[in-house]
Amino acid sequence: MFMGEYQHSVDTKGRLIIPSKFREALSDSFVITRGLDNCLFGYPMDEWRKLEEKLKDLPMTKKDARSFARFFFSGATEVEIDKQGRINIPSTLIHHANLVKECVVLGVSSKIEIWAKDAWDQYFTESEQSFNEIAENMVGFDF
Repeated sequence: MFMGEYQHSVDTKGRLIIPSKFREALSDSFVITRGLDNCLFGYPMDEWRKLEEKLKDLPMTKKDARSFARFFFSGATEVEIDKQGRINIPSTLIHHANLVKECVVLGVSSKIEIWAKDAWDQYFTESEQSFNEIAENMVGFDF
């Protein structure tokens, strides 16, 4: 399980340090892809396989399902963690998440998310204001 929030920077070559607490669960390589809310999602290989199986069941006769599958899979790439704990993020994904310098790497249960720091700060501020309301609307879930 991934949890926590870590500040890192992406360098001019597109390399980003993966927090040491995440490296063991991610192993030597993992899959990153376009995420929702203009961030990147990172999945350990076993979680990626589970997700891939679920997405195979989407009804490809529906336009939304086809669009989502194209968006999600076309951006997916396997990345390797080097000896310094870094990954090399492809330029298409850097562009998608607007990763310029400062980044935030989040642990979100079965995946990690990579955000541009300013985008994360804005998202967090906006979401924090409605967190109680969101929690109340989550049917069947008790903290």
